[in-house]
Amino acid sequence: MRAENYIAFFTVCGFFVGLVFSLLNADDAVDMMGYTFFVTFFFYLIIHIIIMNYVDVKKSMTQYFDKEKHEDVADYLLTELAIREKRMENLIIKVANKNKNGTAKNAKSKAKAA
Repeated sequence: MRAENYIAFFTVCGFFVGLVFSLLNADDAVDMMGYTFFVTFFFYLIIHIIIMNYVDVKKSMTQYFDKEKHEDVADYLLTELAIREKRMENLIIKVANKNKNGTAKNAKSKAKAA
């Protein structure tokens, strides 16, 4: 999630917390507006401080996404998946053929016994 989304979310949260606080404590409309503004601003500053401590811009800018490597790994995994699917299909076909042959032999042996 981007840092701008965190800032917007906590600013809105600060607004509503400030609004509730001002409704509980303020008697005048100007006081309500002031309390709401200051609590919203406090939340705005706090989230900026938190983002400054947890998001290292230099580190994120130096990371390089190796597209070729990821594409090679994805291609390898897809080919392995295709091979395994073919093996599973062959096993299912063999089991199905054995079951067909087995039921046919059982039916013949039951017919002979009767």
